[in-house]
Amino acid sequence: MDPEQAKKSYATDEVALRAKQLYEHEIRERVEPEHSGRYLVVDVESGDYEIANEALVATRALRGRRPAAVTYLMRVGRLAAYRLGGCILTVRP
Repeated sequence: MDPEQAKKSYATDEVALRAKQLYEHEIRERVEPEHSGRYLVVDVESGDYEIANEALVATRALRGRRPAAVTYLMRVGRLAAYRLGGCILTVRP
């Protein structure tokens, strides 16, 4: 079986934790503040990521390169990708 097709199984919180670690340690300094507010989807296994103005566009672009990616969606410089009411807070280092 192709290694790209042999997906490892992750708990949801494991995916989130790994994605946040990758963002903080490897991605953040490359994308903030230039891409603030844009969607970023990251493959938690490879660290590869894609940025776009729309979540679906970013996801499709990353999956085009990595069809078996284990992905996590976030917004650059924000606490969450989406919100329900309230206001958006900007994360400051």
